Amino acid sequence: MNQINTTYPEAPAVSATAPAAPVSAAPAAPSHGPLADPGALGLGAFALTTFVLSMSNTGIVPSSVAVLGLALFYGGIAQVIAGIWELRNGNTFGATAFTSFGAFWLAFWYLESTGGNVEAGAAGMGTFLLAWAIFTLYMTVAAKKTNGSIFIVFVALSITFVLLAIGAYTGITAIHQLGGWFGILTALLAWYGSFAVVYNSTAGRAVLPVWPAK
Repeated sequence: MNQINTTYPEAPAVSATAPAAPVSAAPAAPSHGPLADPGALGLGAFALTTFVLSMSNTGIVPSSVAVLGLALFYGGIAQVIAGIWELRNGNTFGATAFTSFGAFWLAFWYLESTGGNVEAGAAGMGTFLLAWAIFTLYMTVAAKKTNGSIFIVFVALSITFVLLAIGAYTGITAIHQLGGWFGILTALLAWYGSFAVVYNSTAGRAVLPVWPAK
């Protein structure tokens, strides 16, 4: 408590033991701890949607129509929710990654549903995929500071986007299909990351390794 100026005789005496007046009469806002780790949801949504589309890109599944519902609801909306969740938890990397790739799937759903991919043509879709490759590459650099599980997902995804972009620009089916195979690898790696988060959180201890950055 600050010392009271005693040069003013009209000021009432204040006991040294008197409690200080509260700064504000308003009740304090409740303190909320961090929410659960949204990484399992974000990685799971990304993995499953990527797997289904990549099965089509390899040519194993002849049509990509089956992925549209997933792209909108799971890869898109659910992953954006995970990204916003990461914002609340103060995780800049997770928020940027999940929200951005959720938006990617929403954009994919829009292009495929409206025929925009056909109107864009090879150059348009190639540029779309190239832009995402650039984003993924610099996120890969940042991923080195997270853990090994996330880092290898981003390495595989970067290769996937580069191959798909080249395939779109050139129209070479083999390159497009190779991008599909790397997409399947990316999905499997992301599924492992999702499983590790779920299992370790449920077990209450680190059981499955994710190799944190040192």
